[in-house]
Amino acid sequence: MNHPTSSSSEPMVRLRDLSVSFSGGRKPVHAVSGVSLEVRRGEVVALIGESGSGKSVTLRTLLRLHPERRTRIGGQVQVAGRDVLAMPARELDDFRGKVASMIFQEPLLALDPVYSVGAQIVESIRRHESVSKAEAHQRALALFERVRIPSPERRLAAYPHEMSGGMRQRAMIALALACKPQLLLADEPTTALDATVQIQILLLLRELQRDLGLSVIFVTHDIGAAVEVADRIAVMYAGRIVEEGTARELIRSPRHPYTIALLKSRAHGALARGARLETIGGAPPDLSALPPGCAFAERCALATDACRAAQPPAVELAPNHRARCIHTDAAAAIAPTLVA
Repeated sequence: MNHPTSSSSEPMVRLRDLSVSFSGGRKPVHAVSGVSLEVRRGEVVALIGESGSGKSVTLRTLLRLHPERRTRIGGQVQVAGRDVLAMPARELDDFRGKVASMIFQEPLLALDPVYSVGAQIVESIRRHESVSKAEAHQRALALFERVRIPSPERRLAAYPHEMSGGMRQRAMIALALACKPQLLLADEPTTALDATVQIQILLLLRELQRDLGLSVIFVTHDIGAAVEVADRIAVMYAGRIVEEGTARELIRSPRHPYTIALLKSRAHGALARGARLETIGGAPPDLSALPPGCAFAERCALATDACRAAQPPAVELAPNHRARCIHTDAAAAIAPTLVA
């Protein structure tokens, strides 16, 4: 089957007005509402926000991993110039792993418990490429060495439960890279790990991304992790992107009250000794009954009646820096002053 060839200037990922809703409950849940996002080739974009903001749903839509019968998807989803929503099942199977691949949050659930990790990587390679078992095994061994798993030959024969959390995550990264994808999707890949291992995995991902020229979408609720790995950051709240910009711009000049609240709720280099962390009051809205206006209004100190009446438009603050808020000037006054 012939696929449209992608020019290097065309984005690796293009989402246009993406909406995703799930049925099955009493009312449909609108998990994603009108997300537009582009990811260039070789770029790392982080999606950040609290649990339930639509980050993982957006990521999984790129591989069409949601149950078809209970999911309604609207808008446009393009990866490497291909229309993901229009793909028949066979083409989708070829696309997953070869064009776009995913690192899941909990590898113990994502890896098959009854096969050795090496066997799973070998199977993945042979599913997409006509190579011998011995050649695929050598590729798997090279991948384990690449992600710096000690005693790689022995670990290839290990089962997922026989590995530590950090080692399993490295094996999951090796599996995701097995068929040389162009796009890597990382769904909270460090959440289940302790702090030291988290940093190692983040640095490894960044190194692999640079060496292999991958495009990466990295989902996290930790703005610190996002800054470590991302070129650009998109902040999601209640299924919408509320602010988007370069990592540097978003940290130094946040303009949406939610971004500012996320920054203030974590210990940062600029926090004075003994100062208390600020929490975000209230809870995210019910996604089956979203308000007509800004979804953050009920938790926002700057909210007015205008915020609650209608969806705020995206305001262009600087090249490639946008925020969906009508109080961006007032937000600037409450933004934390961060040291370099």
